[in-house]
Amino acid sequence: MKPQPFKHIDEMVPWNGREHMLECVAWTPEAPDVMTFTFKAEQENIWFRYMPGQYITLELPVGPEPVLRTYTISSSPTRPFTIAVTVKAQKDSIGTRWMFENLHPGMKLKAIGPLGDFSYVTKPAEKYLFISAGSGITPMMSMTRDLGDRDPDTDIAFIHCARSPNDIIFRWELEYKARYMPFFNLGFIVTELERTQLWSGLKGFIDRAKIALLVPDFLERRVFCCGPDPFMATVRDSLESSSFDMENNYFQETFKPEAPTPAVFVGESADEDRRLVIEFADSGVRAEVPPGFTILQTARNAGVRIPAACESGICGTCRTMCKSGKVDMQHNGGILDDEIEEGYILACCSRPLTDVEVEA
Repeated sequence: MKPQPFKHIDEMVPWNGREHMLECVAWTPEAPDVMTFTFKAEQENIWFRYMPGQYITLELPVGPEPVLRTYTISSSPTRPFTIAVTVKAQKDSIGTRWMFENLHPGMKLKAIGPLGDFSYVTKPAEKYLFISAGSGITPMMSMTRDLGDRDPDTDIAFIHCARSPNDIIFRWELEYKARYMPFFNLGFIVTELERTQLWSGLKGFIDRAKIALLVPDFLERRVFCCGPDPFMATVRDSLESSSFDMENNYFQETFKPEAPTPAVFVGESADEDRRLVIEFADSGVRAEVPPGFTILQTARNAGVRIPAACESGICGTCRTMCKSGKVDMQHNGGILDDEIEEGYILACCSRPLTDVEVEA
C-alpha cells in the first residue's frame, strides 16, 4: 500500500494563479439531477485558498472545442484539501450533462478562478439572512459551512425554496446544523407535494409574509440572495415593500447581466481613418480592431484564444492584463476595483480607445 504523505498546512503551498489543473476524486448525488463533484489539486501539497461564495470556471472537453462553464464553489475554505462544486443539469444543459455522464474520479480538468466577491467575508455583519432557491443554495452553503467551522455561534437565518421536499439540496446537512448550531434558524418553502408526502414546512411561493413568519427580525439582518431571476425579483420586492435597507444590506448573485448599454466606439486617435491595433503579447499577434469590436471579438478574429464563459462581464473568466493603452470597459461586476487598479480588464466587455497591448 502506498504510504499517504502527511504535511501540516503551513508546510504546503496555497492555491494561487488563475489557471489550475484539478483531479476529480468523488461525485455525490444530492437531489434529482443535482450532483456534487469533489476535486483535489493535480499538484501535490497544495491547499485551496478562496472566499466562501466565490466561483470557478471549468474547461469541459465536450467536443472538438472545450466549453467553459462557471460554477459556485459549494465547499468551505475551512476544509482546504479538496474543493467541490454542486451542479444541476437542466434539460438543455451541455457542459453539466457532460459532467453527469462522463466525469469520474481520476479525470482531470482545467479550472479558472477563484473569482467573485459575493461573500460575507467582503460584507461582514452581526446577523445574516441567506435566501436561496434551487441550485442558488451553493454559495449560501459554502458560507454556512465556513461560518459553522470558524464561528458556530454566528447568527444565521436560512430560507431555502424548492419545488418539492425531494428537491431540497443539502437538506439533511442543513437540518443537522439547525440542531447543533445555537443561532442557526432554518426554514424551507416548497411549491409541490406528492399525495402521500408528509411536510411540516411552508408551501407556496416566497413572499413578504413568509419571510416575516420565518425570520421576524429580517429587517435587522444582512441579506444574501441567490436563485432564478424571477425568484430574486420577488425577494427584492418583498424587502423593498418593508422599507428594508436595500442599498447597504441586500446582495445578490446572478450570472445573467442587466440589459446592456448600446456600445459606442470612440477612439482617441487623431487619424479618424486609422483603425486601432491590439497587440496580444503572449501570442505575438497584432490585429486591427473592427469598429465597435471588443478585445475578445478581435482576439477570436485573429485566432488568439482567450478563455471566456458568460461573455457579459459577469464571470471574470476572460480577465487579462492590459499592459498599455486605454479601453472602455462596461462590466457587470466580474472584476474587482483593486484588480482594475492593477491593470486587469475583462476582454469580453472592453473596447479599445487607443492602441493597446494585452497579455494573451
